[in-house]
Amino acid sequence: MQTTSLFYYFLFVSLFIDFAQNQTNEIPRRQRRRMRYRGSRKGLSVNHRRNRQLQLETSTTVAVVPSIPLINIDDDITEVFDSLIGLGGHESSYSVLPGKKGHCTANGMIMYDKAVWSPKPCITCLCSKGKVICDETTCLPLTCRRIVIPEGECCPVCSDIETISFKYLLNISLDDTPEISGASPEPNDPSNPGLLQPLHTQAEMDELLRREKEESERREKEIYEKDDENRKRKEKKIKDEKKRQDHDGHQKAEEEISRREEEKRRAYEEEELQIEKEEEKRKENEQERESEEQDEEEDEHILRGDVFRISPQFPIPVPPAEIPPLPTGCSISDTTVSCINAKLTQIPPITDPEITSLELEGNNIASIPDEAFNGIPNLERLDLNKNNITSPGIGPQAFKIKILKKLKRLYMDGNALVHIPPELPSALEELKINENYLHAIDEDSFQELKNLVTLELEGNKLSEANVSPLAFHPLKSLSYLRLGRNKFRTVPQGLPTSIEELYLENNQIEEISEICFNHTSNINVIVLKHNKLEESRIAPLAWINQENLESIDLSYNKLYHVPSYLPKSLLHLILIGNQIERIPGYVFGHMKPGLEYLYLSFNKLKNDGIDPLSFYGAYRSLRELFLDHNELKFVPFGITDMKALSFLRLNNNKIRHDSVDDDSAEEEEAEDSHLEHLHLENNYINTRELSPYAFSCIRSYSSVVLKPQKMK
Repeated sequence: MQTTSLFYYFLFVSLFIDFAQNQTNEIPRRQRRRMRYRGSRKGLSVNHRRNRQLQLETSTTVAVVPSIPLINIDDDITEVFDSLIGLGGHESSYSVLPGKKGHCTANGMIMYDKAVWSPKPCITCLCSKGKVICDETTCLPLTCRRIVIPEGECCPVCSDIETISFKYLLNISLDDTPEISGASPEPNDPSNPGLLQPLHTQAEMDELLRREKEESERREKEIYEKDDENRKRKEKKIKDEKKRQDHDGHQKAEEEISRREEEKRRAYEEEELQIEKEEEKRKENEQERESEEQDEEEDEHILRGDVFRISPQFPIPVPPAEIPPLPTGCSISDTTVSCINAKLTQIPPITDPEITSLELEGNNIASIPDEAFNGIPNLERLDLNKNNITSPGIGPQAFKIKILKKLKRLYMDGNALVHIPPELPSALEELKINENYLHAIDEDSFQELKNLVTLELEGNKLSEANVSPLAFHPLKSLSYLRLGRNKFRTVPQGLPTSIEELYLENNQIEEISEICFNHTSNINVIVLKHNKLEESRIAPLAWINQENLESIDLSYNKLYHVPSYLPKSLLHLILIGNQIERIPGYVFGHMKPGLEYLYLSFNKLKNDGIDPLSFYGAYRSLRELFLDHNELKFVPFGITDMKALSFLRLNNNKIRHDSVDDDSAEEEEAEDSHLEHLHLENNYINTRELSPYAFSCIRSYSSVVLKPQKMK
């Protein structure tokens, strides 16, 4: 009989030890979950709760060992502990609840962020931001006489019953604890109602938290009342001081009191504002706590089975792709990534939809793969100037329309291209491929570029032989075209009707035919300097009927006189650096409203090549006339009749002082003159022999430049 009683006694003790361990871990878990969100309370309340919690933790004498989830056969969690308990009762930051970011893979199973599992006894693993961290459990040292290792556990425990405090396990007071004997009470004995009671029930925990909340609010109220009392005392003190100063009647003292009063009022307002901010912060923390509690409850309802499974109605969270850092030498500012002269050999992998400008000038990039710009779909400006990019190195889909839908500006000057890159985006408005090796443009080179406004292809190997007459046909919006420094011998055919400015300098153009500008009714500027044009090779109907053509630059060609049949609308004519000897009569007579700027510097003009009819049609319109660096010996006839002329250059000629005659301008004409700048330096004028009335037509003598002069 005694043996049987002893057997039941040990069985009873084992059951209650297991029960008490579960309750012991359950209570701190719930308590920590509630206490964790109350950290926004005042410091006094926080310290009070910490002291209470510390009293609860230090009241036990049981050696606590790390715990793992207890799982039933039916995959329902009977209990999941929030944390692992380490040495000295300190809590680890590990949590078995899965997070919302990051996951791990172990033995073919997906472990979510913050998940904890034990692959082997005494080994505990944690999933932290996609990384598995494992450590070995450290067991507490035991001093009991008998030590055993329970099944499924890794740390030894004491088997000596006398070392266990039933006061803590069974929540029985010291006076009510019976002596342990062979006749232990039955588990359901009504005479000992506290035997099966846990340390604290849920109601007791709620009551404890409620009391702590009331205590915290009471202390906050006391602090607020104390602050209010201090404020009233300060105000009363200020009023008393003001009354005393008023009684003295000193103006200076009154101003000082007002200043102090204002400072104290501001201090009080700042104090009140600080209190309001703290109160708002406390309310926000309470709202966050309630929201997190709600999220935690939702997570607890979602989790079923073990911690590695999640409800199928929620998608598995996928961690965001890791963004590679920018290479050395690159920087980012607002929406622009700059990698100028960064010694790059390839397009850097950039993944940022907010980037709109990418600067890669001055690197050693030789190729552009198809997927180079997949990570920056909103790119608007791409600068690839001064690299080593070749045509074979550009993938067929490198600039594909589906990715670079917003690309408007593409700069590829100073590379090694021989063809226009394929499949350029239709949104492109500006394309620059200067200083390359382009030697062909076919009818499909600019396909779909109906929005292109500016096209620059200077410094290549283009000519009328390798540029298709239909090459520019798709460019419906093109207004600015630069084809300088190429190999053209004639003006390219098939220019778009929208063209407004055409630059063909530094080519080998010898002729301008009648059909060159037949379809360019909007053209405004034509630059043909540094070519091989002669006036006889310019067709009479080449541009005379153009209604919008205002500027022509024919500098540094092979002209011997000012060309005839110039456009009616011409305002600006540049003929610098030719061999012009004569200005034919009536050459400007058909122009309306009339020529305004005529530059004839660095030619071979003599006085016999200019007569009063040379400027017919321009007397009332000409504003600037450059005749410097010619062979004139006196001021040409007709210049004094130019009523709108404001700038005249006659320097570096052979003009003598006796040719500057005051009789060349009548007095009434001088009053109507607009001449403001006159250059006569580097001639043969003796300034000492000039008549005082030689420049009476000039508004200000300071506008006349006479020095230096040449010596005989």
